[in-house]
Amino acid sequence: MKSVRIISFSPTGTTRRVLEAIAQGLAVQTVEHLDLTRARARKGAIRELDESLTLIGTPVYTGRVPVQAAHALRAIKAPGGPAVFVVVYGNRAYDDALLELKEIVEGAGFRPLAAAAFVGEHSFSTAAIPLAAGRPDSKDVEKARSFGNMVREMVEGRGLLQGVPALHVPGNFPYRDRVSLDACPESGEDLCIRCRKCEEACPQEAITLRENGMATEKGKCLLCCACVKRCPTGARRVTGARISQSVERLITLCRDRKEPEFLFAK
Repeated sequence: MKSVRIISFSPTGTTRRVLEAIAQGLAVQTVEHLDLTRARARKGAIRELDESLTLIGTPVYTGRVPVQAAHALRAIKAPGGPAVFVVVYGNRAYDDALLELKEIVEGAGFRPLAAAAFVGEHSFSTAAIPLAAGRPDSKDVEKARSFGNMVREMVEGRGLLQGVPALHVPGNFPYRDRVSLDACPESGEDLCIRCRKCEEACPQEAITLRENGMATEKGKCLLCCACVKRCPTGARRVTGARISQSVERLITLCRDRKEPEFLFAK
C-alpha cells in the first residue's frame, strides 16, 4: 500500500491530527488530503473518487456528525473503495455519531474496514475550565499510529479486500435529536484588537469585521469554537444560560479520561 486519502472535516484541526497519525501508522509514501472544513471547499459538483484506501473523520457535535460534514460527505461517490472512518469527541460520549458516519460512508459507496472513536479537546474547553484539554495528547497519537498499523496489517492480509465482512459499530437509529444551544461566540470589545484571526479560523465564514468590531452571523455558526481557540487575546467568548448549564454538566461528565476505541470488520 503506497498511498492513502484523508477526508476530513476539522474546524479546530483536532480530527485532522488524529487522521494524520493513523496515516503515519499505515506507513504509506503518499497522503492525499481532501479537507471539507471550509465552506468554500464544500461547494461544487459531486466528487467521484478512485479505489484508494480512504481515512474519513469528523468531530462529534451533541452526539451527531455535524450537519455540514454530513452534507459534504454525501456529495462524494466512491466505487467500492476501502475506508476507515473516525469520530473525535470531547471526552463525554460519541452517542450515535459513529453509526451515522458509517451510514454516510456506505451510502457514498465505500467498503468500511474499520472504525475508531478518539478523544479531542472539547470545543468549550478553556484555561479556566479544561475539558479534555490538550487531547489528542502523545498517548492518543501513539494509539492512532498503532491503529493505523493494525489497519495496514489487515489490508496486507486480505489482499484486494474482496468480500469484506460487515462492520458493526455502537449507536442507535433513529439517531438522537440534534441539540441547539442557541448561542455563538462574540468578541468582547475590551480585548478585541481587530486582528481578524477569528475571521480566518471560522469554517462557516460567519465572522466579519464591521465598524463596531467583529460581528458573528449566528445562523451560520457551528459553535465549533475554532475562533475562540485562535483568538490571541481571549476576546472571543461564548456566553448564555444554556452554555453555562452545558459546561456545568460537562465538568462532571468529562472528568474521567476516556480512551480511543477501535472496531474492525470481522
